[in-house]
This record gives sequence, structure tokens and C-alpha cells, in this order.
Amino acid sequence: MINILLELGNDVYTNEKLKCHVSFRIGGPVRLFVVPYSLESFVKTVELFKGNVRILGNGTNVLPKDEFMDYNVLSTENLTGIIFEKDLLVCESGLNLKRLCLYALQHGFSGFEKAYGIPGSVGGAVYMNAGAFGWETANLVEFVDVYDGNKIRRLSKSELDFSYRNSIFKKNKGLFILRVGFKIFEGDKQKIFLEMNNIIKKRVEKQPLEFPSAGSVFKRPKENFYVGSAIEKIGLKGFKIGGAMISEKHAGFIINYNNATSKDVKDIINHVKNKVYEAYKVNLETEIEIW
Repeated sequence: MINILLELGNDVYTNEKLKCHVSFRIGGPVRLFVVPYSLESFVKTVELFKGNVRILGNGTNVLPKDEFMDYNVLSTENLTGIIFEKDLLVCESGLNLKRLCLYALQHGFSGFEKAYGIPGSVGGAVYMNAGAFGWETANLVEFVDVYDGNKIRRLSKSELDFSYRNSIFKKNKGLFILRVGFKIFEGDKQKIFLEMNNIIKKRVEKQPLEFPSAGSVFKRPKENFYVGSAIEKIGLKGFKIGGAMISEKHAGFIINYNNATSKDVKDIINHVKNKVYEAYKVNLETEIEIW
């Protein structure tokens, strides 16, 4: 199997710890960790595994368990191509969103400013319809090229079933994101730069970027219900279990401040869910993916 994967154009690692590949810096080993160098290699590898594989982008929204995970992980970290196609910007799924934003700035394209600083890949952003400051990935997506287990096909925006932190890809695990086409708008480079600079300042001021985390842990359960503020009001800022802690800077974040385990984080998640329900009769759902 390993020889075949190498011949297909992959790097292959056995018993690779996911803590080395996710922003939480938490996670035990997986059977095989495979890194393709082209979309062709990616598709052939998915075929080889018969779709029985988990996809990892930048690993910024994932909490793996601490123990051995008996499955294969396919990383998109080398799938970072970006080209113009007619009036669209077309990106491979592993492209870092920050790089996409800087590329748009360089060419004077507006619309990506509020995405600056979202710590994920293009594929991950589409998968969960990532957003910030009122902006969502779905705002700019025109199409997504996918491999469906049999062939490569193009899905239009109307087929992607976008909603708040959701898409068709969360419901249909048999669709593998290859490329994404974003519509582009001409803009003023100076104005784009100033807006991006303003956005990153807000992130630095309000978010605990100095600690490993997976960003905002919970989805907003309803309009005008802000999870971070709700958690703060019931006195849980700074609450700790093991090496995990609810950030004292932003209560919507759980940080790994001292070699936290996956169990530490999950125990805090459950504690927060219980306390928020007691206080507000609101059920919280996680935004992060728990493996």
C-alpha cells in the first residue's frame, strides 16, 4: 500500500500524530497520513482508499482524540494552486485563506477583506461555510469542482446548499473538494489594504492568537445570541480542566495553555453546554469538528 501511494505522487507517514498538524496541537497517531502533490494524486488516492479517508486542510477547526485512530488521513497542504479562469479566481482546496486574501490584494480584487486572518484552507472554508464579521465564504463562491467517487464534476453555487456554518459537504461525506471558483470584483488596493489591516487588528485585540486553539468553539444558536458574551456573563472565563482553559480574552475560545488533552477540551465543552442551558435554556452545538 505504501509503495503504491508513493508511486501515485504522495508523501506517506505511518503512525503520524495529528497534534503536529492541527492548530489545537492535540491529537494522537493515525494509521496513514498521506500528502499528495497534485489534484491527480489526490483523486487517485481517494480511489485507492475507496473514499474511506478523512480530509485535513489546515487543521484549524479540528479536535482529534488522544488515542490511536484506525483510519487514514489525506492532507491537502500541498494543493495550493491559484489561477484566473475567465472572470473568476480559481483555487485548489489546500490554499491558505490568508494567501488568497493577499493574492486578491495584490491584484486589486475586493470582497475577501473580512476573510483575512481566518486560519483555514479554501476547502475547509467551503466545507463549513466559514465566516467572520458578517462575511461568509458562500458570498463569493461560484462553483466547486468535486470528486464524487466516480468522476470529477462541477457543482454550481445553487447545488452547494450553503447555510450558517454548513454546506452540502458536511451532509455528503462522499464529495471531495478539489477546486473552488470565486467571483471577483475590481477594487482600490489602498482601501482593500486598510480594511484588511483593520480586520487583523480586531483579531489581535479580541482573540487569544498567542495560544493553540481551534478558533470559535460553538455555533451561534440563534440570531443576536453571542456565545462568547453568554459564557462570560455566567462567569466561565478562565475556567480550566487539565491543560485546557476558556480564554480570558474571548470566552468563545478554548485554548491549549498547558499540554491539554482532547478529553480536557471535550470536558470543558460539555461543562459549557450544561451551564449555558441552565442559564439561557439554549442548546449549543460545536462549530469545530471532533474526530
